[in-house]
Amino acid sequence: MIEFNESDFERAYEEEVDRINEQLEKEILFAMIGDVNTGKSSTINRLVGEEVAAVGAQPGETVIVKKYKYKNKIIFADTPGLDDINSKNSEETVKFFKEADIILFFLNAAGTVFSDGEKKYFDKISKINKKIIFVMNKIDAADDIPGLVKYVQDMTGYNYRVVPISSKTGEHIDRLRNAILDILKKENKDILFAKSIKAKSSTADKWILAAAATAAGVGAAPIPGSDIVPLTTIQVGLMLKLATLYEKSISKDRAKELILSSLMGSLGKNIFRQAIKLIPGAGSIVSGSVAGSLTLGLGYAVKYAYENNIELDAEILKSLSSIFIKEKLF
Repeated sequence: MIEFNESDFERAYEEEVDRINEQLEKEILFAMIGDVNTGKSSTINRLVGEEVAAVGAQPGETVIVKKYKYKNKIIFADTPGLDDINSKNSEETVKFFKEADIILFFLNAAGTVFSDGEKKYFDKISKINKKIIFVMNKIDAADDIPGLVKYVQDMTGYNYRVVPISSKTGEHIDRLRNAILDILKKENKDILFAKSIKAKSSTADKWILAAAATAAGVGAAPIPGSDIVPLTTIQVGLMLKLATLYEKSISKDRAKELILSSLMGSLGKNIFRQAIKLIPGAGSIVSGSVAGSLTLGLGYAVKYAYENNIELDAEILKSLSSIFIKEKLF
């Protein structure tokens, strides 16, 4: 059985609002390193969906740390090329590496990948800060990308993400965003980053699928001694994150209305009845399936409404959720 708990809702709503607001007050610092012409600037622009950094730096041009501020909260620090480091600016460079939330270590897939100089510099950086993502750029001009990725992984003990991309074509930029979000989530800064950039859809999908998977797990293992599936916290969190992502407002009353419609409305009851018919006697399996499907339907309905400027209410949610759930459960 799936049930709505008023006190759970109140607590979950207030806690999630506080958590999101706390994130939005923070800053995110990216430190970028790589030889000249590895496409750092073009990658930044692809990541955020706007021209933030000038493209086309010439060898020797970045001799000090250049800072690009985006939306006042996100700072990309473009450090000198590996061959341009000198004692005059090395102290400032090290400072940025120490403070960085993420270090983007750029490699040129069309050149000598992870050269001796790059290995040497990596050894120094990894002792300062281990939140490193290798960005293997220019895969549109290279061959055997899996082999190159494996080589870097072998050389770094499989302890770091290696993301092959093309800043020219945009290939796999979503993968890089997701790798960044995974690290920032641990720092409680993922919502801030996701909200700030232009691309929203893939991040929304990531959050919806994660919430649905969590809901399914909770549904399959409800509170000991009870058949109630506590979904309120999961669904509240998902709705508020999506509202923040798309820069929409959602009141407490509207959030409650939508969750009640999802959990206790005819849609939820109908799904539960049909699931019982399909899997008679398998209570935990059914509960998990229904919990995951309702959360999935809720998430995609909210996403669709926000992307298409539709004002959500209980009836629209029911209609949209039915469409998204149908193929997933039945």
